[in-house]
Amino acid sequence: MVPDPDRLDAFPNPHPARDYVIEHHVHEFTSVCPKTGRPDFATLRICYIADELCVELKGLKLYLEAFRNRGIFYEDVTNVILDALVERLRPRWMVVESTWSVRGGIHTVIRAEHGARKNHPETK
Repeated sequence: MVPDPDRLDAFPNPHPARDYVIEHHVHEFTSVCPKTGRPDFATLRICYIADELCVELKGLKLYLEAFRNRGIFYEDVTNVILDALVERLRPRWMVVESTWSVRGGIHTVIRAEHGARKNHPETK
């Protein structure tokens, strides 16, 4: 079962006429490998250009914490989080990047993106 995206709360963008980049770093994200049942650890980077709404951080934290006991592959969790945030916020552009701790000598980074890139250095 996927964590409930209704945990995500939003507030009105105080500057909806301007394109500006909002970036959140989550340093203690955990989920569970569906093959081994062992915990997986990642750092998430959520970067977006808001339209009318911005994500509220407490709700984001609660939503992400709900993955702690969820068996889900790296690729899936990154895209599930992006889909939930896009559905809730309707941003102009968003990227969710997950950087996973080394497992079996392999370091993995997954990057899922929504919308067209703008000419901002942060979005490249």
